[in-house]
Amino acid sequence: MKKIGIIVIMAGIIFFAGKTFGFRSHKLVKANDNKLVYVPVNEPAGTKYAKGAKIYKAKCVPCHQLTGMGVPGAFPPLKGSDYLKKNKKSALSHVLNGSSEAVTVNGVSYSISMPPQVDNYPDAVAVVNYILNAWGNNYGTVTLEDAKSIKIVR
Repeated sequence: MKKIGIIVIMAGIIFFAGKTFGFRSHKLVKANDNKLVYVPVNEPAGTKYAKGAKIYKAKCVPCHQLTGMGVPGAFPPLKGSDYLKKNKKSALSHVLNGSSEAVTVNGVSYSISMPPQVDNYPDAVAVVNYILNAWGNNYGTVTLEDAKSIKIVR
């Protein structure tokens, strides 16, 4: 029970640190709908993965951070991830169904469970394609057909 409490406290600290300091790698721009949004400095404002970026910022930032670097020893990096490069469909499954299995990313094992992040295939495709192509990643894309081959388990 103490271990869960510590994990919850760590996640809270990471979340607030990310919210406070994470925007330094981003710039404020005006989107098409006149809303102000933060966009990573190394990505164009009119990115074709805007929907995925929005989902990522709403669901994934507390653990994987705005920079995609994760938290060493707790949450795996998505930027430069050898796991993502080889396991695109697994990434879809993790986003749709979560995962309690350990994964090895860039030689480091991560065993903290990941809860499901989205509840439909289009959102899963959008966020995974964003992740596959953000922060200098150039890992290709997944399709709606790839996502539909994964059963959503709730």
